Amino acid sequence: MLAHLISEAASVLPLVDDPGTGQAPPGSEQFNKVIGWVTWIAFSICLLGVVIAGAMMAVGQRRGEGGEHAARLGWVLAACIVIGSASMLVNGLT
Repeated sequence: MLAHLISEAASVLPLVDDPGTGQAPPGSEQFNKVIGWVTWIAFSICLLGVVIAGAMMAVGQRRGEGGEHAARLGWVLAACIVIGSASMLVNGLT
């Protein structure tokens, strides 16, 4: 099954056009600066989310609320994966 998927992906890849290097439009430096700031802020929020979820897990353990906080941590980690993937995609395109 996996070999079949790999062979299909390999057959599709040559069909994708190479966009080349091209030139960035005027003013793209400012846009890249904004993207960098947004990425930095998003990663900072993810870090804070993980720390806050961990602290809530530690406090809520005595009251038996560990499951709720574990689910919250799962959502925060899922958000980290989405933001990290988006960042890698944007870096790959530039």
